[in-house]
Amino acid sequence: MAATKASKEQKYDRQLRLWGDHGQEALENAHVCLINATATGTEILKNLVLPGIGAFTIVDGHAVSGEDVGNNFFLSNNSIGKNRAQAATELLQELNSDVSGNCVEESPDKLLDNDPEFFQRFTLVIGVQLPESTCLRLGSVLWSASVPFLVCKTYGLIGYMRLVVQEHTVIESHPDNALEDLRLDQPFAEFKNHIKTYDLDSMDKKDHSHTPWVIVVAKYLEKWLSEHNCQPPKNYKEKEAFRQLIREGILKNENGVPEDEENFEEAIKNVNTALNPTKVTSAVEDLFNSEQCNDITSQTLPFWVMLRAVKEFVLNEGHGSLPVRGTIPDMIADSQKFISLQNVYREKAMQDAAAVSKHVESLLQSVGKPPESISEKDIKLFCKNSSFLRVVRCRSLAEEYSVDSVNKDEITSCMDNPDSEMVFYLMLRAVDRFYQQHSRYPGVYNYQVEEDISKLKLCVNSLLQEYSLNVNIKDDYIHEFCRYGAAEPHTVAAFLGGSAAQEAIKIISHQFVPFSNTFIYNAMSQTSATLQL
Repeated sequence: MAATKASKEQKYDRQLRLWGDHGQEALENAHVCLINATATGTEILKNLVLPGIGAFTIVDGHAVSGEDVGNNFFLSNNSIGKNRAQAATELLQELNSDVSGNCVEESPDKLLDNDPEFFQRFTLVIGVQLPESTCLRLGSVLWSASVPFLVCKTYGLIGYMRLVVQEHTVIESHPDNALEDLRLDQPFAEFKNHIKTYDLDSMDKKDHSHTPWVIVVAKYLEKWLSEHNCQPPKNYKEKEAFRQLIREGILKNENGVPEDEENFEEAIKNVNTALNPTKVTSAVEDLFNSEQCNDITSQTLPFWVMLRAVKEFVLNEGHGSLPVRGTIPDMIADSQKFISLQNVYREKAMQDAAAVSKHVESLLQSVGKPPESISEKDIKLFCKNSSFLRVVRCRSLAEEYSVDSVNKDEITSCMDNPDSEMVFYLMLRAVDRFYQQHSRYPGVYNYQVEEDISKLKLCVNSLLQEYSLNVNIKDDYIHEFCRYGAAEPHTVAAFLGGSAAQEAIKIISHQFVPFSNTFIYNAMSQTSATLQL
């Protein structure tokens, strides 16, 4: 067992640094369903098989054609005539022996007719190059079963993704520029006592230059507050004066020249962020006020139970603040001073997590669930990330496609610029309409490209008319989409495969924030956009 754990750590070393053991475990317990092993589909799976997803199942009723072999690295000449799901599964499994691959040689429509429950067993379903009617049917089945659905399409030089998920909770959103949680404006008792153990005036040079900058700022802040009616420095002018106050504290040599004290330089540099007021963010406040947080039942997910417990903590033990995060940044200090400061924060974080844990326990008991149904480890992780909690809610495909609930405002405002990425969304919808009417895509046969242009234009106009959209689509785009002939170039498929796999991992691991809800990639100009539809 230890040997396999070590070899796994070695094999997945880089990604473990991104999402940790628990993220990897979620990945290894996941079972993903891919519908259609086209170039885009196999690129997505490749990027899930390599990091070690538990299992995948490909659903595809098509036989491999020469065209498939031309743009899909996971099919070879020998595959022609074989079922595409089976051929791709064999080659994808060669990438990682830890992953189990299965295939179902049937079309998704047939499965939806005979066994719609089939799709409900998966962690995530990814539908690739699906016609609109299949997408809506499958979307409705998955929506009612609360299974996340990722729709992907590569059409010529355009990539499209749509995430359909009722509610997706994220504990570890890994924000790019999170501020440290130092509580300098509201020091807790243990931190205050720790600050008192330092006397900057009576220290020798070595200790003075190795005092952590957090302590330096805290000490000068005490001095500032006593001279400024307990008001911290707020505006630029006051902060500049506060920096000057710290600067004056740097030791000077016998000639009156300031010594080189890097810890003081760090303190001066960090004044702005260190003095940020400690408060509950508006995003977390909104979650506190949501129905799910305030109406806990035996069916409530652990995320909402823990959130309610944190809310109770804020109202009681936290005196208006979230649990202490318990981490401090690296800084210039000697080991002993750094570790003792780190321990102050760490111990306070543990105390806060224990208080939250008590609230979790009483909430679980109140709905007749055993206290151990939410682990201490999960509660600690939740407390540590309580400032960065996120919930993503998408609209269903039925809402997006319905004339009554289409998001006209978003479409019209984007189309103020006739070359915005929104035009590709409308063109893809028009192409789907063309397929419904003619059972083929426009421009698939060279000799029909010209006549298909006028047919596609009719589809564009009927789409805009049906949704009462007063927008203009240039003829150039209609020509371009007919020229594509529904081709799936590998370069675009590969880009979309990477993007979709990344979103799939976010959904599976409940880490990082997935996009909401439509993503368009334009390979002609190398641009992309996220749209709320």
